[in-house]
Amino acid sequence: MQANNSSTVFYSPSPTPNDPADLPRYLRDEFQAIQNAIMQLAAGHLDMVNAVPAKPRDGDIRFADGTNWNPGSGKGFYGYYNSAWHFLG
Repeated sequence: MQANNSSTVFYSPSPTPNDPADLPRYLRDEFQAIQNAIMQLAAGHLDMVNAVPAKPRDGDIRFADGTNWNPGSGKGFYGYYNSAWHFLG
């Protein structure tokens, strides 16, 4: 999995702080990270992925890197349906 950055749609929470005084900053940062992920999804952004999704479901769409993960037609967008990945372009 690639590293998260400000344009990624992945979100995983940071460890909670031990000091209660750090909680407001922690919450502000977490809410900002959630907002960034939601905004990227709403704008139609898909991060390039380099590994097969663990549990694909009909309707999933991914942007495959075509090297580490090549579902069939190299780098590009793929949709999952009928138990297989299909090249979308």
